[in-house]
Amino acid sequence: MSDELFFWQQEQESTEDATELLPPGPPETRPDSAPPAKTSRERELGGDLRASEPDRDPDGDTGTTMRVGAGLRDRLQLCLLPGLGPRGLSVLLDEFGSAGNVLRADKASLQRVPGIGPKIAHVIQTATDHVDVDQVIQWCHQHRVRILQPDAAGYPKSFDELEDTPPILFCRGEVTAADQLAVAIVGTRHATPYGLQQTRRLARDLASASVTIVSGLARGVDTAAHRAAVEVGGRTIAFLGGGLGQMYPPENAGLAGEIACSGAVISEYAPMAKPRGGMFPQRNRLIAAAGLATLVIEAPERSGSLITARLASEMGRGVGALPGPVNSRASQGCHRLIRDGGTLVTNADDVLELLGPLSQPICRGDESQANRDEREIRNGREVTLNEIERAVLDRISPTGTSLDEVTVGCELSSARVSAIVSVLEMKRLVRRLSSQYVARV
Repeated sequence: MSDELFFWQQEQESTEDATELLPPGPPETRPDSAPPAKTSRERELGGDLRASEPDRDPDGDTGTTMRVGAGLRDRLQLCLLPGLGPRGLSVLLDEFGSAGNVLRADKASLQRVPGIGPKIAHVIQTATDHVDVDQVIQWCHQHRVRILQPDAAGYPKSFDELEDTPPILFCRGEVTAADQLAVAIVGTRHATPYGLQQTRRLARDLASASVTIVSGLARGVDTAAHRAAVEVGGRTIAFLGGGLGQMYPPENAGLAGEIACSGAVISEYAPMAKPRGGMFPQRNRLIAAAGLATLVIEAPERSGSLITARLASEMGRGVGALPGPVNSRASQGCHRLIRDGGTLVTNADDVLELLGPLSQPICRGDESQANRDEREIRNGREVTLNEIERAVLDRISPTGTSLDEVTVGCELSSARVSAIVSVLEMKRLVRRLSSQYVARV
């Protein structure tokens, strides 16, 4: 059995997901995406995210359509076709160079592309029969949803590492540079009181330290993580397993609106694409890629959140799990993850330890500074430093700095600097080169 087949089969067999998700569909299938006029049932499902209202001009007209260039229109037309998944789209775009070239290609040329048979080739050649791009654009305009392609501002940079980078994202809210410092928190939809309590504690502590919380807006652990981040004024990003106009679960429509005000709600699916079983493991790869580390709070043996953890590990991200009672079914997956090499996590510091030295420094605005200057974060453990510790660390270079230079630069006593350097050393943020010289790790 191939890894890809196992990937999808494991999700479909998951007792946790199969009982709660809508009927599963093929993993590489995009539902017909032209959004019809909203019915009362669709509004109940959160098609408007509850918190969103159509943009209005001074005359009250809501009919103005977003200005979308020909290249993006072609990409929308292609990406929303039924039967094409991210990998197939990626192959087509690589082969033909642009979505417009794909749409204009003849059937024989299309069928020479690996994985493109007569049926898909016919769908591509009759694209306008399947997708009403104008209607999709109008819906996005009315609900303040941005359409992002990989080179657009706000498109998550970490998705460049994916083999099947989403060619289109629908985004309500905004992804900022600060969201590069993010941790994914995932777990069972059937969380225990213990799991919910621990989720809230960890998400609250991380969000308070300016770490963006990433999750999937599902019931249970996901909801608790998003809610905790919102409550402390932190940033959080939700990735959906369906369209933004088909909120699932429906009771999270209000929370989705709150998230959009302090982060983003994102989907790679057309606005009215109904969530199906195969979409959720596909969504999980985005959660894994968006976080610098993934934390599993509670997970039975066959939980979809373990797929997210596996994907994160394959991407070189840190993976941690919260231990639970040894006789708790809800923690069996976490215990197996720890046994197989995942990091045991009990607090926010443990999670930050997972981040370790960052491959590239992240600039973060320092809210405590009057001029809101940007600070470089090179290690996850730096986010918990106080202002004085931060000032001392910023005076230390990777090649080495004398304690005297730090003392003069920070205008602190030598004893105070020595004490702070000892703290930084214990946090493994600096190392001693000699009795009088230290270097930033």
